[in-house]
Amino acid sequence: MRLGVTLGSMRRIVWRWFKRLALAAGGSIALGLAIFVVSGWTAFGQRASGERRARMERSAQWQGGAFENPQPLWNDVWGSMTGMLSASEHTSPSAPVPTEPVDPARFQTPPPSGLRVTWLGHSTTLIEIDGRRVLTDPVFSARASPLTWIGPERWYAPPLPLEKMPPVDAVVISHDHYDHLDQPTIAAIKDWKTAFVVPLGVAAHLEYWGVPAERIVELDWWERTKVGDLEIVCVPARHASGRTVIDMNATLWAGYALLGTKHHAYFSGDTGLFPGMAEIGEKLGPFDVTMIEVGQYHRAWPDWHIGPEQALIAHRMVRGKVFFPIHWGLFELAAHGWTEPMERALAAAEKSGAVIVSARPGRSVETAGTPAFDRWWPDEPWTPGERDPIVSTKMGGTAVGTP
Repeated sequence: MRLGVTLGSMRRIVWRWFKRLALAAGGSIALGLAIFVVSGWTAFGQRASGERRARMERSAQWQGGAFENPQPLWNDVWGSMTGMLSASEHTSPSAPVPTEPVDPARFQTPPPSGLRVTWLGHSTTLIEIDGRRVLTDPVFSARASPLTWIGPERWYAPPLPLEKMPPVDAVVISHDHYDHLDQPTIAAIKDWKTAFVVPLGVAAHLEYWGVPAERIVELDWWERTKVGDLEIVCVPARHASGRTVIDMNATLWAGYALLGTKHHAYFSGDTGLFPGMAEIGEKLGPFDVTMIEVGQYHRAWPDWHIGPEQALIAHRMVRGKVFFPIHWGLFELAAHGWTEPMERALAAAEKSGAVIVSARPGRSVETAGTPAFDRWWPDEPWTPGERDPIVSTKMGGTAVGTP
């Protein structure tokens, strides 16, 4: 009898402590979520409403309450999880990344060729085209994240700080993921006398962050706007959008064609390979320079990010002349080595005979002729495309060949 009382008492004591621990754990999780939501609330952005929402719903890309790709994205969830377990040992630099600090005086003299591109890391570029300046996907914060204390951290300071940026005619934004749409950067440039060109739905974020509505131009695929004598065309891309777990594909994603008086430039944004790239080339090409993403890929998500070899295929499909790799060299967002995208892009370019730019962050390149080769990254182990190919799905009968 005494033993029974002892065991029963022990059970009650254990149960009471279990409930206390469960409540404490639940409270900690709830507190953590509350801190996350409060800290990131402004950066999460704003959902479109009213006429802005109605216009989105009239888009051919709007299906079932969200935007959709003509070729839906394929995902290997298990492959994504296991892929992280076999990540390269060189996903981030082990030494400072070589950059070229930009002297703002550089921009006082227009490029003699009429076309010059300054890569500032990842997908942020300053494009000078026929007397106009366009800034793409400006991300100048320390992290690609809604929070200042966690998330992918940049590897080097911006080679050209915002406060030294020359006057810009247009800021174009491809989609609302954090490594492309950065709330602190937008807050810092909201008073610029410039046009903000964005895909459908993204304007709500910008206006919420203080950009005057009259300075925002919101476009669907194939729609156009003009900034002086520069025409900006919003072109299709194959990707996704969202800044929280409850707003997946609530805004559109896109690339851009910049059509100057003498030159054409193509900016891919984030994209997988898709048949419509040939249509972009037919309608708007040839392009004097194509800025196409090459990094942050994995075989488990081949439709989200195109990969280096397919980027060269896309370059050919859109009828590009000079290939300028972007979307690499600033953040750790995938399991491949940080230098691998450029190594594979170089190999694919050599195989296809394409002209490729290899400029370090901060260096300006005129794309007329053959740009000087600049091997600024270190020699580190990398996996060739033949051993780990990125192959986008649902290409149908589109003849793409090899890069």
